[in-house]
Amino acid sequence: MPEAVVVGAGPNGLAAAVELAEAGWAVRVVERRATIGGHCRTASLFPGTRSDLGAAAFPFGVATLDGDWLHAPRPVAHPLEKSTALLDALGPDQNTWNRLHGPIARHIDDHLDNILGPTLWRWPPHPLAMARFGLRAAPPATTLGAALFRTEEARALLVGNAVHSLRPPDGVLTAAFGVLFGALAMSKGWPVSAGGAQGVVEKLARRAEAAGAVIETGVEVREMPRADAVVLTMAPWDAARLGATVRPWRQGPGVFKVDWLLSGPVPWRDPRVGEAGTVHVGGTVAEIAHAERQVARGRMPNRPFVMVCQQYAADPSRGPVLWTYAHVPRGFSGDATGHIARQIERFAPGFRDTVVRPHVTGYIPDIAAGEMNLRQLVLRHPRRVGPTVWLASGANAPGAGVHGAAGVWAAREIIRSRRPGRPSRGRAGEGPGRA
Repeated sequence: MPEAVVVGAGPNGLAAAVELAEAGWAVRVVERRATIGGHCRTASLFPGTRSDLGAAAFPFGVATLDGDWLHAPRPVAHPLEKSTALLDALGPDQNTWNRLHGPIARHIDDHLDNILGPTLWRWPPHPLAMARFGLRAAPPATTLGAALFRTEEARALLVGNAVHSLRPPDGVLTAAFGVLFGALAMSKGWPVSAGGAQGVVEKLARRAEAAGAVIETGVEVREMPRADAVVLTMAPWDAARLGATVRPWRQGPGVFKVDWLLSGPVPWRDPRVGEAGTVHVGGTVAEIAHAERQVARGRMPNRPFVMVCQQYAADPSRGPVLWTYAHVPRGFSGDATGHIARQIERFAPGFRDTVVRPHVTGYIPDIAAGEMNLRQLVLRHPRRVGPTVWLASGANAPGAGVHGAAGVWAAREIIRSRRPGRPSRGRAGEGPGRA
C-alpha cells in the first residue's frame, strides 16, 4: 500500500486525505496546531459565543464541501453615505445588473466546473459557458461598472465583490471576481456553517478517518517527511523551507482581523444592512479603488476596505459577535482596530456604543498564498514541487478560497502518477529512484 503524508489539516489537506485514503493509500495527516482546521477554525473568543478564526462565509465551499449551511436573509449588502447597494434594490440599474449576472447565476454549476478545475490551461468542460463568462471577466471591475451602470450603488456593489480578490479593482480581470461573486450571491448564496466554520473541516476529517487516514495534531514539521507522496498545504515560500522546488512567487497583502462582542445588533443607518450575512464597508468606488491602490503600494489607507460578517443573521447560536477584517499592506505592523471601527461608524452611527469589547487577532499575512497579480492569476504555481512532493494551497489552481479543490487536484495527480506502468520517482525525503 503506498504511503502519503499530508502536512496541514485545513480544507485542502483534508480534502486531499479523503481522495487518497478512499483510493487505497495509507494516509497520515499532520497539523502543527492543537486542533484541525487551518484557516477554517472556530473558537469561543467571548463566553457563550462562537467565532470563526479564519473563513467566515462560503460562497465557493457551498458548492464543493459538505456543510450544514445556513443563509442570512440577504447574502451581501454595501452601505453608502446616503443609500445602500443591495442585490434586489438597484433602482434603474436592476435590469442591467440582472442581465450581467443572470446568465452566470442560472448556470453557476457549469461555471464552477470551468473555474475550479485543475488548470485554466485546458479545454473547459463547458466551453460556451466559459465564453460567456470571459466576455464579462476580462476588463477591470471599475471599467465594467462605469460602462454598464448609471448609479453609484450598482458600481459599488460590483467593485465590492471584485476586491475579494485583494487586488485594486482597476486591474484587468478584476471584473471576473466581481461578476462571479455576484452570481454566486444570486444563486447559491454566501452561507455560513452552522455552529462555526470548524464544522466543515470536522466533516472532512470524519470522512478521511473512515477511509483509514490518521490525523495527528500538535506536530511541527521541520523537514520533508519520508513517504511515497507528500502534500504540502502551505504557501510556496514555506514549502521551500522544507526543500520543495518552487518558482519565484510574490507575496500579497494581508488583513487585520478584529472580532467584536456587541450588546446588540449593529445600528446600520439602513436596517436592511442588518439582514446581510456579509457587508462590504468601503464606501464609493473611488474610495475603494484608492484604498486598494494604497495597500498594493505598501501604505495603510485611512479608510481601508473592511469585510464584515454578521453570522448571527444566519445562525443566532453564534451569539452577538461581529467578524471583521481590513485589507492592509504586506508586513503591516500597526493597529487597524480604530480604522475598522471608524469605517463601520460611518454607516452605522453609534456602533462604538454597542461594542462590549473587541478581540484583536491582528495582522494575518497573505491569506491568498500569493499576490493576485496578472501573472500569478493566470499562471498558477505548479502542483508538483519535487519528485514525490505536491503543493496544494491558494497558490495552485484553482486559486484561493475555501473550497478544498487544490487538495483534490493534488491528490488525483498523485493517484495518476502511481498507476501501473508509470515509473516511480522515489520517496519524498529520499533520493530519486527508491521505491
